[in-house]
Amino acid sequence: MASMPESEAKCHATVVSGWLSESNSYSDKVNKVLYYNNPMWPGEAHSLKVEKILYQGKSDYQEILVFESSTYGKVLALDGIVQLTEKDECAYQEMIAHLPLCSIPSPKTVLVVGGGDGGVLREISRHSSVEIIDICEIDDLVIDVCKKFFPDLSVGFDDPRVRLHVGDAVEFLRNTPEGTYDAVIVDSSDPIGPAQELVEKPFFETIAKALKPGGVLCNQAESLWLHTHLIQDMLSICRQTFKGSVHYAWTSVPTYPSGVIGFILCSTDGPPVNFLSPINPIEKQKGAHGGRREVRFYNSEIHRAAFALPSFAKRELTSSVP
Repeated sequence: MASMPESEAKCHATVVSGWLSESNSYSDKVNKVLYYNNPMWPGEAHSLKVEKILYQGKSDYQEILVFESSTYGKVLALDGIVQLTEKDECAYQEMIAHLPLCSIPSPKTVLVVGGGDGGVLREISRHSSVEIIDICEIDDLVIDVCKKFFPDLSVGFDDPRVRLHVGDAVEFLRNTPEGTYDAVIVDSSDPIGPAQELVEKPFFETIAKALKPGGVLCNQAESLWLHTHLIQDMLSICRQTFKGSVHYAWTSVPTYPSGVIGFILCSTDGPPVNFLSPINPIEKQKGAHGGRREVRFYNSEIHRAAFALPSFAKRELTSSVP
């Protein structure tokens, strides 16, 4: 492997000598680290020390790995890419759920695309106004594995308001009646391979159609340090598709490449939505602290700060962000 060119190093079995590494490089026999080829962050390696592998298997869609890390607790990786860790999952799960839901007065119907670990469901369940939580996850093995190894996240599936749909989200949305949801939350994987369809215009158009007037979308939108061109494209598509407001927000997640992840927030034509300041603050909701743990990351101050962009990002994204 060490002598193979980069383009041929495409191994997903990434735990070597006790380390899980993510990169676009090659096998390093000297340092005993196996890297795999990923075009999302070329030239970088991201590693976590593996104390014990708890589960390793393959579904119809991806390789699934759960392991105990030295410093971040249990870790879920799909096709060798870290999806969540027990220590910092709160930063992602809380932000992707509460940024949209705290921006509208009284959300009642919510759809989650992806999110098979249950963390987004757990956060939505804090909103007592919500009556229906649909989730469309394509990989039922991810759900089963997370229920076994990540009970603090998969507790979200226990909420009686949750309706699970196992299947293709694109097809699910095509069959969704117009104006069904107050909010759609897309907790997707990186837009490579099959997930590429989730960042293209037809997908956003089906979401806009499924939303009520003044309904909101929160879509995972990569790192402003690594993917500004992709973000620009997504913002451009969303500005064409959604007739309300469109904004980019971001948060810190230490175990993601570059240490940050972003979100695109959009609203449909209807009652105006001001994403920049929560109209439905989490601190004033009676059910916000239910479930198995307190809110750890999100609050109204963090909500407002998430929309403050670095100068370079403001320059590069300004043509698409109002």
